[in-house]
Amino acid sequence: MPKRRKRDYLIRGFSKLLKEDKVKIVSELMDNQVEAMELLKSFWHTDGSKQKIFDEFSENTISNYYIPYGVAPNVVVNGTTYHVPVAIEESSVVAAASSSSKFWSERGGFRAEVVGIEKLGQVHFLWNGDKNKLVIVFDELKYYLRGATKETTKNMESRGGGIIDFELLDFTDEVDNNYQIKVTFNTKDSMGANFINSCLEEFAQALQDFFKTHDIFDEDEKDCEIVMSILSNYTPNCLVRTWVECDFEDLDGIYKEMSGEQFARKFETAVRIAEIDVYRATTHNKGVFNGIDAVAIATGNDFRAIEAAGHAYAARDGKYRSLTKVKIEGTRFLYELNVPIALGTVGGLTSLHPLAKQSLEMLGNPNAETLMMIVAAVGLANNFAAIRSLVTKGIQIGHMKMHLFNILNHIEATKDEKAKAVEYFVANKVSYGAVQKFIENLRKN
Repeated sequence: MPKRRKRDYLIRGFSKLLKEDKVKIVSELMDNQVEAMELLKSFWHTDGSKQKIFDEFSENTISNYYIPYGVAPNVVVNGTTYHVPVAIEESSVVAAASSSSKFWSERGGFRAEVVGIEKLGQVHFLWNGDKNKLVIVFDELKYYLRGATKETTKNMESRGGGIIDFELLDFTDEVDNNYQIKVTFNTKDSMGANFINSCLEEFAQALQDFFKTHDIFDEDEKDCEIVMSILSNYTPNCLVRTWVECDFEDLDGIYKEMSGEQFARKFETAVRIAEIDVYRATTHNKGVFNGIDAVAIATGNDFRAIEAAGHAYAARDGKYRSLTKVKIEGTRFLYELNVPIALGTVGGLTSLHPLAKQSLEMLGNPNAETLMMIVAAVGLANNFAAIRSLVTKGIQIGHMKMHLFNILNHIEATKDEKAKAVEYFVANKVSYGAVQKFIENLRKN
């Protein structure tokens, strides 16, 4: 019978254990328990009060996982210059965003506008009744639902937000007896997830009460089954547009082997490929989210929800496409990004995480709409830099230059060896093998 490994057991009541005990149990899964415990504890914040805040962000916390926190400077949006905080581990992203932002800062910067701010939630329910009756009383139902949530919505309404509207959707052709009440919200400067979900759950109870008490419904129509009440992370009407534009001549010199017009037209072709080819579109849009996610994380926002909405929006016509477009009119080049971005600047991590609060302060404590425009501009900046490299010198030269220190750290180069490697690879191609060979030769000599 095979020997039972120490990993092959269930842990009961883990969440109720003290943090030290959790660390001990997890460290027992490692080959060197003492070393593992020391490593986990080495990432604890030295300020116990700050560490307590981090511990309470999530469940079963045993340590902190660090990723670099940096700045993409000189992001000019609608004439205002921002030095944007970014949290990301990919070495080339910040360099690309910074380079692109500097380039466009000398050509008018990024222009941006918020197209819409609506967020969505849904009450899904099963009801076997006469739909015409529901349509007849739907305006009355909307009034009833608003009344059921007046205590929940009053603070949001005092800030200019709240419930915008209700829509009845019929899915009975696809799922027996299935209807949905789709609700649009304005959550102002908060991300609004808790607010929306609280309203939806109150709507669900009120909906059941409405069916039971309204005299338009027969006895066999008075029961409805709530399937679920939940916000949607697809927010196509919480949309921001950002763009850059210039004349062909302003693109002269971007690559010594191309005129500005040649660059613009090759760039246009590359983006057009991302509109028609899902494989290219996926990587193309990943480049957009390299920038968007980095700012979202730095400001304490939910980058997973933002990405989910963006990818759904990219496939809104039934085929996954580029989120960006190029327009060339005469000698004028315009590059734009349209993307849903639901953000908050109050509440949640934005108020609790010390660095998230500092990030917003670094940006001048913007409201949610201003932050939407900044975040979108960084996404477009990063994407522009990637396409610029792809259609000129190729992406690996710059990427591997930025990756050089990762390789040097992996092979445990000394400070002196790193300095010599940086000098050597200014004019030489970076690859893992080339760097390893260079360090080996240094050590031999």
